[in-house]
Amino acid sequence: MEVQSAESNLFHLSQAHLNLLETCPLQFQRIYLDQLISPISPEQQEKLNWGNHFHRLMQQQQLNLPITPLLAEDEQLQQAIAQLIQIIPNPEKSGENIWQEAEHCRTLKLANYLLTVIYDLLVIEGNRAQILDWKTYPQPENSEKLANNWQTRLYLYVLAETSDFLPEQISLTYWFVKVPRVPQSLTFNYSEKQHKKNKKDLVELLSLLDHWRLSYLSNEEKFCSHLPNCSKSCPYYSSSSNSTNWQKIINEIAEIPI
Repeated sequence: MEVQSAESNLFHLSQAHLNLLETCPLQFQRIYLDQLISPISPEQQEKLNWGNHFHRLMQQQQLNLPITPLLAEDEQLQQAIAQLIQIIPNPEKSGENIWQEAEHCRTLKLANYLLTVIYDLLVIEGNRAQILDWKTYPQPENSEKLANNWQTRLYLYVLAETSDFLPEQISLTYWFVKVPRVPQSLTFNYSEKQHKKNKKDLVELLSLLDHWRLSYLSNEEKFCSHLPNCSKSCPYYSSSSNSTNWQKIINEIAEIPI
């Protein structure tokens, strides 16, 4: 008889889930519960493939695996990675006591949910922990929106909850890679005040999700209609037909170029 772990019965959530849930619960239902996903356009797929390829190569580079032959046919990719390698920490060259790991995954159980984060690169140096994340688009002008994005908030929150580091010892740096521009960075330092707010907002959002899921599973009513202010704030308010490109929405929420 197969024995299931407690975690297997939890609803798994990433920053993409949280962003969409807070932006538009109705679209959350359609994408993640009803699984109404349509194919993405060739242009979107090409951008997605380039970004995925970039992340894989950066991971291989951090593992000291050869990547030069894989860059021969893409000059832009070669330029972007070469520029970034010159900037990010390199323990072997610096000789300092630095631990780092690419594609570092952490999970945190909160209520009935398992929150999952994957850091492109986690760097530990002394009593400091730095999360690095690669973005294959130019640095956004509005840093406040990125600060309030659930990727920023969840990445910092989970590391503080699953390590011995104090919030003030943790930071998240986004590196924006868009050739021919030189990579630009944007760093968010964490604090105990932010940590308490993130926990409060997470608990409230997950409590709402509990209620909406219970209604949805019992078939008593819809998961959730649009929020009261959706007509002003939700970019998908007018997207009510099944022809909506749900996969495009997921990509925009997950890697939102604000």
